Amino acid sequence: MVRLPWEEIEWVLLDMDGTLLDKHFDDYFWEEYLPKVYAEREGIPLEKAKDVLFKRYLEEEGTLNWTDLDYWSEEFGIDIPLLKREVEHLIKVHPYVIPFLEALREKGKRVYLVTNAHSKTLDLKMKKTRIGPYFDAIISAFDIGLPKERVEFWQRLQEMIGFDKERTLLVEDSEDNLESASRFGIRHLVYMALSSTKKPPTPSRRFPSITYFKEIMP
Repeated sequence: MVRLPWEEIEWVLLDMDGTLLDKHFDDYFWEEYLPKVYAEREGIPLEKAKDVLFKRYLEEEGTLNWTDLDYWSEEFGIDIPLLKREVEHLIKVHPYVIPFLEALREKGKRVYLVTNAHSKTLDLKMKKTRIGPYFDAIISAFDIGLPKERVEFWQRLQEMIGFDKERTLLVEDSEDNLESASRFGIRHLVYMALSSTKKPPTPSRRFPSITYFKEIMP
């Protein structure tokens, strides 16, 4: 059970993929769909394509390139944004997200979507889910110039929106991002244990964990 002192929390920072949205879309796209297209184009077995792509993914993990659709389009010679639209039916909001966002607005909290996602990913997912109006602002790592894994990201974000570290809640499905936020000094940190509905929840050993937002409803 995660108990939050909502009377003390004024700013709420929410990750997108795996936190608000079901990460199954992203997992399927990068781990299955793109390798399939790449294998067919190159005339190689699917497993060989996966080996090639996964190796390149890992080389860019923790950098802005990791989520830069234009970078991967150029790298693989494939129109990644166009390809994503072919499977956009898999983009879904996690259960209880909308009631949680509505409750935050009713309570007068300042709500920000804070994501590493590229602008073209954001455009696709906001059009599909229609959750954009719930946020005071949507801020990408590309706006900041750094990924959330870097402590400096949170410093620049604070300079941009002026949040009070002691009165801020961050919900993420990435322990690395929560760790960098913790080092910066954000007080209230919650880990989303159910990032994909196709995988079992995996609670964090380092941070308070939830499976659904109904567990921390204000």
